[in-house]
Parts: sequence; C-alpha cells; structure tokens
Amino acid sequence: MKRISLTQYLVEEQRLHNTIPAELRLLIEVVARSCKTISHSVGKGALGDVLGALETENVQGEVQKKLDVISNEILLEANEWGGHLAAMASEEMETIHPIPNRYPMGEYLLVFDPLDGSSNIDVNVSIGTIFSVLKAPEGMVTPSEQDFLQPGAQQVAAGYAVYGPQTQLVLTTGHGVNCFTLDREMGSWVLTQRGMQIPPTTKEFAINMSNSRHWHAPVQRYVNELLAGDTGPRAKNFNMRWIASMVADVHRILNRGGIFMYPADMRDTSMPGKLRLMYEANPMAFIVEQAGGAATDGKQRIMDIQPHKLHQRVPVFLGSRDEVAVVTGYHAE
Repeated sequence: MKRISLTQYLVEEQRLHNTIPAELRLLIEVVARSCKTISHSVGKGALGDVLGALETENVQGEVQKKLDVISNEILLEANEWGGHLAAMASEEMETIHPIPNRYPMGEYLLVFDPLDGSSNIDVNVSIGTIFSVLKAPEGMVTPSEQDFLQPGAQQVAAGYAVYGPQTQLVLTTGHGVNCFTLDREMGSWVLTQRGMQIPPTTKEFAINMSNSRHWHAPVQRYVNELLAGDTGPRAKNFNMRWIASMVADVHRILNRGGIFMYPADMRDTSMPGKLRLMYEANPMAFIVEQAGGAATDGKQRIMDIQPHKLHQRVPVFLGSRDEVAVVTGYHAE
C-alpha cells in the first residue's frame, strides 16, 4: 500500500474539495509538528524531567503539571511566526494570545487544550492534545476574545493527537475523519485510517461512575438502564470503559463505537458541566459528527451552542448516534 503523508493528503483534499487553502494547510502542518514535539517530551517521561506538578494553577484553578506548561509553550512558539494566525486561545491561559507585532497576521484563530488527561501524565496512560481552527471575523483589526466566541458549526478544522503506544493524529476539515500515525523513525505522519465511522449502535459506555450520586435524574435513569443489562429495559448487556483522558476515550469510540458522558451534576449548580466548550467539546463534537456520530449537551447539539465566554463549560454526551439520542431524549422528558 502506498504511504500517504499528511502534506500529500492535505494537498489532495484541497484539489478535491477546495476547503484547505495554503494558509490552512500550513497551520495544520505546524500544529501536527508541535504534536510531534509534545509526543517526544511525553515519551521521555522521567528521563526528560517532565513529570510532576508545578506550584502554579491555570485559569481553571487546576494545579498545572510540568507537561501542561511545556505543551502550551510548544504550541504557542511553533504557531506564532508562520503568518497564518491572528491569535490563539489555550485552556491553560486566562485570555487570548495575539500574534506579536513583529510577525505577519493571518486569517485564522487557533484554540487548543495543550495536554488533555493531565491526571494520567505521571502514570503512563494515554493523554493527548485537542485543537480547533476558526476563521477570524471579516474586517477584524485587533483580535479580541469576542472574535473567538463562534459556535462550533463554524470550525474549519479540528483534531487531536493521542500519545499512546503509537502517537496518532485524528483530523477533520469537514469532509470525514482521517487518522495519521507518527512514523517515529522517519519523523513523518502517515495516513493509516480513512473515513473513520462510529457505529450507530453500541454496547459500551464511558462515564465516571464515582459521581453517580450527584447526577441529575435523566443521567441516573439512563445509566441505571445500561447497568440492568439483558434483564432490564434495554434488553442487552453493556460494558463500561473510563480512561479519564477525553482524547483516549473518544479515540476508542471512533474506532469501535460507544458513548462518552461527562454530565453536569448537583455538586455545584453554578457550573454547567466540567468540560470546556471551546477547547474540548466543540472540536470533539465536530470530529464525532463527521464520523457519523452525535454530540449534545443533553438538550441541544453542542455545535449549535453560542459561546458567551472563552472558558465556558458544558455537559457532554457524544458517540454512537442511537445512544446519544436516548440519553438526550431523557433530558427532554
């Protein structure tokens, strides 16, 4: 089988669909190169002195791991000078990062979670990077937070890298979902899966069961039905999987189906869910929908939500279409 590189794939996609102009292609290539660098740091682990926590907190009030900060810096530095971006926003930073004046300003906005699954860093379990690309609004002169507050449906590209036994990059530009594997010897991304599709039905679910006593009634009802197995109302047995890295859980669902849930709960009613709309929910929803799945916040399609702040949080239900429809229906009742 002929090996197709990421660059060749992007050039051919532009010829086919006219959706990846040169600026966007360069942007995706730079992000992919950054993920390669992060993968190298992750792979070194204790040998690279990258494990453990710092004495700092991010804007979310979470203690930062060394790799969180390293990954954030890698993405910022790599993407500053290329001329394809107007500004960036990161889950690790309070506000946006405009491109310094000494570099040309491009027409895209980049949003990213530099290292998803921080709790798994020190125990050698799969973690990842999530990113989303938006078009800068027409006539924008000085980028502001407001320019980033676009519904997920306006994303022009989204993807994630998963740093596991293999390092893989999953990407959509609005024409299906493809997976590239990092050839570590050659240092190149090679297309290894085309047109990934999530089966509409499934027998697997992913949720943090330790929070079950705090869930709202529709989620309690749904999960209890799954746990009841073949003698319950669903009349089939379900398996539970939970890696606690959204990237790793979504990657499994993309490959073999399932539903991933991170619902809001009753511990803090002022906080509507834990996952960030801009950095996690929107890019993953774009990927999942492009692979034939569905993604809602329990009430509406995630990609239709109008963001009102940069670090907005939402409940998330995504994966196999039929199961997402059931749990979303329970919320409607």
